[in-house]
Amino acid sequence: MHTLVEYQNYFLEHLSKKSIKKEPKNLYLPISYILNLGGKRLRPVLVLMTSEIFGTSYVKALDAALAIEVFHNFSLVHDDIMDDAPLRRGKETVHEKWDVNTGILSGDAMLINAYQLFENYGDGTFKKLATLFTKTAAEVCEGQQYDIDFETREDVTISEYLKMIEYKTAVLVGAAMQMGAIIANASDTCTASIYKYGKLLGIAFQLQDDYLDVYGDSEAFGKQVCGDIIENKKTFLYLKAIAHASENEKKQLEGLFSIQPEDPTDKIETVKDIFETTAAREHTRLEIEKYTKQAFRVLDDLSISEEKKEILLNFGTQLMNRNV
Repeated sequence: MHTLVEYQNYFLEHLSKKSIKKEPKNLYLPISYILNLGGKRLRPVLVLMTSEIFGTSYVKALDAALAIEVFHNFSLVHDDIMDDAPLRRGKETVHEKWDVNTGILSGDAMLINAYQLFENYGDGTFKKLATLFTKTAAEVCEGQQYDIDFETREDVTISEYLKMIEYKTAVLVGAAMQMGAIIANASDTCTASIYKYGKLLGIAFQLQDDYLDVYGDSEAFGKQVCGDIIENKKTFLYLKAIAHASENEKKQLEGLFSIQPEDPTDKIETVKDIFETTAAREHTRLEIEKYTKQAFRVLDDLSISEEKKEILLNFGTQLMNRNV
């Protein structure tokens, strides 16, 4: 087994070797651009780590890891277009650097490229990987649509929100880990269990993102703190606050989430005060812990050594306690 940093470096080396340098440049340059903007590389690292958890060298899993990363970045290119986002990881988004049509077409090419990478595996493995990928890709699109729908709804429930982040974020984390297990020819029981472990951690990961957006260190987090409040996003914190607010607090919160003042300082402070008085902050921390512990219980069903279970436990603990 290797460290997460080592897996990340192995993946980046593979990414550089697989860089597409073809014509027309305006189709492929945006792909190289988005793939080299950085990021945590969490999903490809999980593919590599999981393949070795189940006894197969990470080398065999590199193409599947790249497929997951290409797909993830494809979704970001299209998300940025839908959100009209000017920046991604501190740099111009693809549609800003080129144009919207280029962003759409390059994104489409990335989705196709992700499927092509699975062709490097034998028939049995290819079928399992492609089937899982197709199911996951559809769910990610469904999650994105739920997210869009929620922007104009005032009656979003906590259970609906959790379903949205499960589809938009968590299923891809679960799929990354299941792909590593499939490549290692793990049993059906183990591949199902590691998928569940990854999906539960993925939910905790997104809830942690919600939390860090408000309470994280802006420099460490890598993006504007309280951006969700400024943009009136109904995150888990907001929904918990609404559920536990007094009538006056509820009206105040709903009013604040219907405006976007030029200087949001007062709005941010008032919303954060309500998050405290309604215990939304504490409820969110407890929810992150709940999903992480649920993931840990799944490890009991895995037929792997205690040493390898410890690696997965440590990974989950680091994810829960991260500040970026």
